[in-house]
Amino acid sequence: MLSYLVRRLLVAIPTLLGVTFIVFSIVRVLPGDPAQAMAGVHATQEYIERVRKELGLDLPVHIQFARFLGGLFQGDLGRSIRTGLPVAQEVWTRFVPTLELTSVSLFLTLLFGILVGIISATRPYSVFDHVSMFFSLVGLSMPVFWLGLMLMLLFSVRLGWLPAAGRGGLAHLILPSVTLAASSIALVARFTRSTLLEVLRQEYIVTARAKGARESRAVFIHALRNALIPIVTIVGLRFGALLSGAVLTETVFAWPGVGRLVVDSVSARDYPVIQGTVLMIAVCFVFINLVVDLLYGAINPRIRYE
Repeated sequence: MLSYLVRRLLVAIPTLLGVTFIVFSIVRVLPGDPAQAMAGVHATQEYIERVRKELGLDLPVHIQFARFLGGLFQGDLGRSIRTGLPVAQEVWTRFVPTLELTSVSLFLTLLFGILVGIISATRPYSVFDHVSMFFSLVGLSMPVFWLGLMLMLLFSVRLGWLPAAGRGGLAHLILPSVTLAASSIALVARFTRSTLLEVLRQEYIVTARAKGARESRAVFIHALRNALIPIVTIVGLRFGALLSGAVLTETVFAWPGVGRLVVDSVSARDYPVIQGTVLMIAVCFVFINLVVDLLYGAINPRIRYE
């Protein structure tokens, strides 16, 4: 296990360096001038050039990248062009609310997605199965921003039950977390149903039932555990997607997370913050994939890490 972890971490290093290089290159071709944005609309050309020199944007691109990597290896992501604060501080301050929103959305995904999938698989082609799969299809088809606006219009504007925007108590979490989790719940429900339905048709499940095993034991002990590996895979991927896909949800509900930080940074051409944010999300993806791989061994002891 230890050697496997070391190999995975070593493989993650070139992956993250590749992500860093791609993001560094892409943000440099964005239209607009960050020095102009920082100096202001009415700034003179001399002042803009001085700002560009202070930011190091007058240097060749390869030297800028080398400087960024040098700071990265020392734990320094640079300073925000827009605010002047350390990028690590800005990203972490915004990452905590995003992680809070994503964690609640993941909990809803696991609770309702797997539960609906199990009930549909144990009662195939029933009324519940048809209704749940219909709403799952609807959940997959609805755009996140549209669903967020509709929920806000109904529960905030019309009924006045929940706050429309901002971050505060538990009530502020309900609408954005449901909006963010809707497509994931639908996907996990459909995936759980199809995977579990296939496992329930296997001969060893028929044998367990023939030996007198209760239906609940046959489903939750024998079938569900063998169906968990593909489910864990899709849930892990969805957790990463929730982190990166929170941009629209956070924008609609004015949630002060990484998504809004990216939108504001792109508008201001704040290169260091964009790079730091994407790098943080990439690290989360790598970590989540590693956790998912380790869970395989816990679910199925026959899996060996070599």
